Parts: sequence; C-alpha cells; structure tokens
Amino acid sequence: MKNLPTIQLERLILRPFCLDDAKEVQTLAGEKSVAEMTLTVPHPYEDGMAEQWIETHADNFNEDRALQLAIVHKDESYLIGAIGLSINRGFEHAELGYWIGSKYRNQGYCTEAAKGIMDFGFKKLKLTRIFACHLGKNPASGNVMTKLGMKYEGTLRHHVKKWDHFEDLVYHGLLKDEYE
Repeated sequence: MKNLPTIQLERLILRPFCLDDAKEVQTLAGEKSVAEMTLTVPHPYEDGMAEQWIETHADNFNEDRALQLAIVHKDESYLIGAIGLSINRGFEHAELGYWIGSKYRNQGYCTEAAKGIMDFGFKKLKLTRIFACHLGKNPASGNVMTKLGMKYEGTLRHHVKKWDHFEDLVYHGLLKDEYE
C-alpha cells in the first residue's frame, strides 16, 4: 500500500485529507460559488458527502486512479481547498482539478498548489502530459492554467449540462518536455 504524499511549498502544504477535515470541506466546498464554477462539486454539499469523498482517496491513489490532496496554509494550518490529478497510466497523463474556498481566492494559492502537484506528477509519477479544463464562464481558472505554462488546446462548446444550462469546457495542457 502506497502512502499519499505530502508536498511542502513556499506558503502551503499539500497533504492527504483526513476525516477531521470533513466539516471544513463541507463548509468550503458547500459554498454555491464553488459549485457554480466547478464541474464536479455538488450543491448542496450534504452531510456525509465529505467523509465519503475522503474515504476514497487512499484506494484511488493505490490503484493509480487519482491523487487528491488538501491545500493547507503552511504556517496557520487552515484548509484552503483541494487539488488533484485524475491519472490514466495507460496514456501516462493526468487531468488536473482543483477548488478553492471563496475567502481564499485571488491570493495565488491555487497557482502555487497546482505548480506543486504538477511537479510531483511529472517528476514522481512520471507523467508525460497534464491537462485541465474549466467552465467557459470561469476565466479565472483559465488564468491559473496560463500561469502554469499550460497551452490553450480548444473549447468543447456546450459539452456539459450543469443545472439545466449547457456549458463550454475550455482545455489547456502541458507536456513534460515543455515543463522542463
């Protein structure tokens, strides 16, 4: 059984979630603004959902399906959000995903966390490509991807339906050679 990693960054620690984080996950991810701007965060975020989600992390990592980590402030230890890689070993690539609690946005935390997990993905997981997508109505997420050096790869128009509205998905990607 592999242990989920802990990644030390300048202002942040990316660490495994524990069940003690569940209440704060529910509070932060439960904000409607978080769910509105992400593809997979549900709203309302009901009791027990955070615990169920956290309990999947170890198996997903051990079976090379996903790496999901908590974004935590290094000095003060408060939870800021979540970041992860959905891994496809057959293609040696992963999809980057993240959410940040609304009170922690616009402080560079997402970019710092994403750089840290991408470094881990390319160096430790030996990925050849990391990609990400954002809802067309969430250009701030696209700005994070651009800051990471990801290249715009295309828009899938009206590709998903969220809350009875079709949404565009905007894709960005980075190859290991471009990262190095």
